[in-house]
Amino acid sequence: MDNLLTLATDPAAWAALVTLVTMEVVLGIDNLVFISIVSNKLPAAQRYTAQRIGIGLALVLRLGLLGTVAWITRLTEPAVSLLGHAFSWRDLVLISGGLFLVWKATTEIHHNVTGDEDEHADNGAPAVHAMLTPQAAIVQILLLDLVFSIDSIVTAVGMTSHVTIMYIAVIVAVVAMLVAAAPLSRFIEHNPTIVMLALSFLLVIGMTLIAEGFGSHVPKGYIYAAMAFSGFVEGMNMLARRARMRRRLRQAAQ
Repeated sequence: MDNLLTLATDPAAWAALVTLVTMEVVLGIDNLVFISIVSNKLPAAQRYTAQRIGIGLALVLRLGLLGTVAWITRLTEPAVSLLGHAFSWRDLVLISGGLFLVWKATTEIHHNVTGDEDEHADNGAPAVHAMLTPQAAIVQILLLDLVFSIDSIVTAVGMTSHVTIMYIAVIVAVVAMLVAAAPLSRFIEHNPTIVMLALSFLLVIGMTLIAEGFGSHVPKGYIYAAMAFSGFVEGMNMLARRARMRRRLRQAAQ
C-alpha cells in the first residue's frame, strides 16, 4: 500500500504510466485488427462472444507474463546461433509470429481476391470452407497476442522498473481493446474495401516482426504513420463512393 501511495504522488511515475498506456494502446492496434478479421470469419451469433473470450484470456496471459518479468527479460539473451547470427528466444518468437501473420494475411487476401469470401450457404452464412470455429479463432487470437505481449513487455521493462505501472498499463490497454473490438469488427464487415487494407497492414506488420527477429529494427512510427495515411485516403474514397451513390439514387428518382 505504501508503494502505491508513493507512486501516486510521484510525477515521474504518472509520466511513465501515461507513456506506457499510450504505447500499449498503440501496439494493441495491430492485435485488434487481427482480432476483428479473425472473428468476422465466425457466424454473427458467435462473433462477439469469441472476441470477449479471446481478449479476456489475452489479459490473463499478459498479466501472467508480467509476473515473470525477470524470465521475460532473459529472453533477450542469445539462445541459438545460426549461420553466424545469434538469436534470442524473443527473436525466435517474433520470427514465428511474423511468419504466422504473413501466412494468415496472405491466405485471407487470397480468399478475398478469388471470391471465396462471397460464397454463401443456403442460410446466408459464409461458406463452410471460409469459416473458423470459435475455438480456432480464440487459439489464433491467443497465439498472436503471445507474440505482441512478449514484445511489449520487453519494451515496457526498458521504460519503467515499477511492475505496478506495467500492470495498470496492460489492464487499461486490454480494456480499450475489449471496448473497441466490436465497433471495429462491424466497421470492417460493413466496408469490404477496408478488409483488404487491414490485411495489407497485417502483412506489413508480419514482415516487420520477421525483420526485428533478424535484428533489423524498424521504427514503429513510420509504420503507424503509413497506416494512418492509408486509412485517411481510404476514408476519402469511401466518402466519394457514397456521394456518387447518392447522386445515382437522386438521378434514378427523377
